[in-house]
Amino acid sequence: QVQLVESGGGLVQPGGSLRLSCTASGRVFTIYAMGWYRQAPGEQREMVAQITTGGSANYADSVKGRFTISRDNTENTKTVYLQMNSLKPEDTAVYYCKVNHLGATWGQGTQVTVSS
Repeated sequence: QVQLVESGGGLVQPGGSLRLSCTASGRVFTIYAMGWYRQAPGEQREMVAQITTGGSANYADSVKGRFTISRDNTENTKTVYLQMNSLKPEDTAVYYCKVNHLGATWGQGTQVTVSS
């Protein structure tokens, strides 16, 4: 089993920055990829960014150049971060962490609101 704890959402003005974090515990040695998805009201959930344990990252076209995904590992945990810069109102959504292992585990979601 893998457990996730997310943090870092909030309200920010357009052009501002936020950093999300997601820490996995439990059977972390089975994890081979971690990523972030988002879902705006009335929209489908979409991939924002993901990174493999080897460090290979990919991004949605809408966030390239503005968002950066990174990871940090300890003996018992794996953490994935999403640094979001130059935020736009259209980035407003609930952001979910997803971890791929023998199956997949989703975080509880954190609200990001970009508004003046």
